[in-house]
Amino acid sequence: MVGKTMEEIKIGDTASFEKTITETDVYLYAGITGDLNPAHINQVEAEKTMFKGRIAHGMLTAGLISAVLGMHLPGPGTIYLAQELKFLAPVRIGDTVKAQVEVIEIIEEKKRVKLKTTCTNQEGTLVLDGVATVMPPKGK
Repeated sequence: MVGKTMEEIKIGDTASFEKTITETDVYLYAGITGDLNPAHINQVEAEKTMFKGRIAHGMLTAGLISAVLGMHLPGPGTIYLAQELKFLAPVRIGDTVKAQVEVIEIIEEKKRVKLKTTCTNQEGTLVLDGVATVMPPKGK
């Protein structure tokens, strides 16, 4: 299975992936990365923060963008080269996050594609905004 090639990608193409963030996701991410910040894993301590409770790791949310790029647009075979991120709102356990990408620039001479990357929660609140640069897969 190979994703869309340079020749198949058009400005304005979009794809998305949606996931409900669970407590298990947060604990697994904490264990895998070693990020045991109490804001993520300790309810009592997290209640003392500006968020008044536990939140998911920002990079866990950003990881959903990787799922869209690697599995949907451009898809399998894509090489993820760069990502600019702005974390705009917290993601809480139980939130359903929709990661979406949109092709905004095609750089033919370098075989690169830039995509607007966003994540929104179930209320439509923008929680993450950015731009990814990828190298789409070569021909099929």
